[in-house]
Amino acid sequence: MSERESGRNGGRRSVWRRALTPPQPPVAEAPAPAPPAADGAEPSSIVQAALYRDGVRVSSPATLAETYRELREQPSGMAWIGLARPTGADLRSLAAEFGLHPLAVEDAMEAHQRPKLERYGDTLFVVLRAARYLDAPEEVDFGELHVFVGPDFVITVRHGAAPDLSAARRRMEDTPDLLKLGPEAVLYAILDAVVDGYAPVVSGVQNDIDEIETEVFRGDPEVSRRIYELSREMVEFQRATRPLVGMLHALMAGFAKYGTDEELQRYLRDVADHVTHISERVDAFRQALTEILTVNATLVTQQQNAEMRALAEAGFEQNEEVKKISSWAAILFAPTLVGTIYGMNFARMPELHWAFGYPFAIGLMAVVCTALYVVFKRRDWL
Repeated sequence: MSERESGRNGGRRSVWRRALTPPQPPVAEAPAPAPPAADGAEPSSIVQAALYRDGVRVSSPATLAETYRELREQPSGMAWIGLARPTGADLRSLAAEFGLHPLAVEDAMEAHQRPKLERYGDTLFVVLRAARYLDAPEEVDFGELHVFVGPDFVITVRHGAAPDLSAARRRMEDTPDLLKLGPEAVLYAILDAVVDGYAPVVSGVQNDIDEIETEVFRGDPEVSRRIYELSREMVEFQRATRPLVGMLHALMAGFAKYGTDEELQRYLRDVADHVTHISERVDAFRQALTEILTVNATLVTQQQNAEMRALAEAGFEQNEEVKKISSWAAILFAPTLVGTIYGMNFARMPELHWAFGYPFAIGLMAVVCTALYVVFKRRDWL
């Protein structure tokens, strides 16, 4: 049996359940820069790697190889390795060293996974969706975090800008009593950091919904697009938060089986309460946006109906004016027609030499105009 296999089958498997050796003085928090990759090799994706013993950082390796070597030399230690958009070489190296399941490694290589919790032997694989609110564009940015939790290691694989786990690492290093509980305590800190990151998102979305309600009743033509975009973000937010409720309940169900520390149980229950609250708020946001969209559609329909009614009334009034103009034009056309006929200077027109010709023409004009006026008046054209 190799030295690594002997160590992994020995005392480090239950690192958080037994007393550890006395702590050593901590070293500086800032990680050493990773050396440049050799020609043709993929660059390292390590954000920060550290070894802990009894809740205190004892080393900050710069490479994965150094981490493996120092962890072998610290049988009662724990490694916390943070990666960002890792290369295939890094993940294959970690899988070979810590015995990670191929399916979990494949998921970690390819992002766009749904939040989930799976157990492969003594290793937990957790997928989380982090979120952050961007003030300038007023939108929600989502990131993805994959976490491997083993007996003596925690590996975080981050896809996207969120979450920033540096604050979680500092918090754990400032509370060695919690950190010495082992990888499960680190998992709690990561879960808590992700869930705490949801609070600014909830606040920002609430402000957006308040603004949208004002825009809806103000008749802003762009509000429909904003409602649609925010609704899509809430669907993504719901996909990020809702599975966490079941995941944390699954963790709590295994407290007795896996001997989770009682203090750590309290912390995990607190995170579960926060997740439940966030999930309920997100559900309420989706319902509110659906109702706002319905109200906006109703208001738009009412506005369109009012505009159509105004157009119809304007058309009716215009039609009435056209009727009046046409009626008077017809009335005035009658004497013009008679006068035009009598104005033709032909030599042989019997009415020209008739004594009653002029009175007859005038009377004919008057009769025709009066008849037309009566007809148009009865039809309400005048």
